[in-house]
Amino acid sequence: MSFTGITDEPLSNTLAPSTAATLTIRVIKSFEYRTSKNLILHNIDLTATTVGQLRELVIEKIKTTPGWKPYQNVVFDTLKLYTKAHGSKTMNLIINLDHDEDWMLTNDDELLINHGIENETEISIFNRELYEAYKQHPDIKW
Repeated sequence: MSFTGITDEPLSNTLAPSTAATLTIRVIKSFEYRTSKNLILHNIDLTATTVGQLRELVIEKIKTTPGWKPYQNVVFDTLKLYTKAHGSKTMNLIINLDHDEDWMLTNDDELLINHGIENETEISIFNRELYEAYKQHPDIKW
């Protein structure tokens, strides 16, 4: 590291190949109460995994992994890019409310890599109906 604080080391999102990426899935149960839990997926092949396959994998993990029982009664039907490694984050702590047209992963047949998803990307999964209601009235409850 130099005196300017800049290092010549590669960024962590470039260390793993696109065929063995690590993704953080932000599983959102409630927008109003900010109820979410992170699911870390390792060794995801971004060049061969589709949006639909990723959603199915996440839902299967929620159903079969210990500690996810409170999330099993939610219909998770939508994926949305939250942030990429070393990118800027939204001020909203639960989800980014902007860029719906660009960041929503709506085509189940599209490969993840075609959406610009790379190692250490964070993706939100949630119920679209609850999301649309929250966008209309983004109130936080306690």
